[in-house]
Amino acid sequence: MVENDDHLKLFLISESIMSYTIAAQTRTAVGKGSSRRLRHAGKVPAVIYGAGKEPISIEFEHKNIINIQANEDFYSSDITIVLEGDKEVKVRVQALQRHAFKPQVEHVDFTFA
Repeated sequence: MVENDDHLKLFLISESIMSYTIAAQTRTAVGKGSSRRLRHAGKVPAVIYGAGKEPISIEFEHKNIINIQANEDFYSSDITIVLEGDKEVKVRVQALQRHAFKPQVEHVDFTFA
């Protein structure tokens, strides 16, 4: 019986320590029109900002976030965003906007971790 309890504790500890990585590209076109075009193409517009640093406008595939955003620890843990395939940025979710009735993420605000 003790052996099963140890296995359960180990499972809970490993399950609670998850790391998330999202591949993204920087974007130069900002505004309502360009954001709509991104959403129609299956992408999510986002921004990374924080004190003392310039904001970075990014975009990433919707499929990369739709499943991981359902986890509770996604909102409280550090997330790694890989920009253009080579630069890694540690961030936290500040705000996430969802569509009113579709299972779709519309925009994400990240802050530098």
